[in-house]
Amino acid sequence: MKRMLAVLLYLAMLLSLSAPAFAETTLEKINRTGVLTIGTRTGVSGFAFINNNNEWVGLSIDLVEQAIAPEISKKLGKPIKVEKKESTAPTRIPLLTSNAVDLIAETMTDTRSRRESVDFSLTYFVTGAQFLVKRGSPIKGVQDIAGKRIAALQGSTSARIIREKYPSAQLQEFPDQPAAFQALTQGQVDAYTSDGTYLAGLIGKAPNRGDWLIAGDFYTYEPYGMAMRKNESEFRNLVNNGLMEAIESGKYFELYEKWFGPKGEVPYPLTAENKRFLILQVVPK
Repeated sequence: MKRMLAVLLYLAMLLSLSAPAFAETTLEKINRTGVLTIGTRTGVSGFAFINNNNEWVGLSIDLVEQAIAPEISKKLGKPIKVEKKESTAPTRIPLLTSNAVDLIAETMTDTRSRRESVDFSLTYFVTGAQFLVKRGSPIKGVQDIAGKRIAALQGSTSARIIREKYPSAQLQEFPDQPAAFQALTQGQVDAYTSDGTYLAGLIGKAPNRGDWLIAGDFYTYEPYGMAMRKNESEFRNLVNNGLMEAIESGKYFELYEKWFGPKGEVPYPLTAENKRFLILQVVPK
């Protein structure tokens, strides 16, 4: 009998050693530490950047601090802090999966391939490829680029689509955004194409904002969402509830105007179509 008990105890010990440790959820981690850690950018104007006062600011950061963090705090019944870590396109998913951050809050496009690795919030910003042109340009959209000299970044989605779908345009690829914009200002090209938000950022930094405008509807679709670890529905619901409350209360649109309105860091007006899309994501309480 003693021998049998010893064997059973030994087997139980082996099972306990081989069993995976209980994984702490994101919400449990935040409750334990009192901190929501986000991954975000340091140099994307309007969304997340370091300003002249060395402050980390932008729309995505405001949405976390003023909409999402309060929702989590209310759920946990205690105040929480928001800490920021820099994330980039190559590092943001590893930062999430390694538990270094709890939420990615920046210009991350929600795609089907990325959904295999992470979960996304509802869409909090919509953009897509458009054209930056001089005011008075005949280019009003992608339908007008036949025979025109179009600048794009080397290896970009915009360059690939122009090359494949609009071969009658004279595509010229540049190594970086300053080089492409310089070619446009010097009249070497007729338009520069990229995501509308990046084009708006160029206008915001240009000496004469009024000389430039963004032309055309989107010919690509870039829905930005906030990313988190997979299969944590309670945390995802809190993130979404915070964003929906901000949209429903009008807080989102105040913040949008602050960063992307005519006097904002990046002049990029919210279209009626995009505003309606945001509002339609708000489900009834």
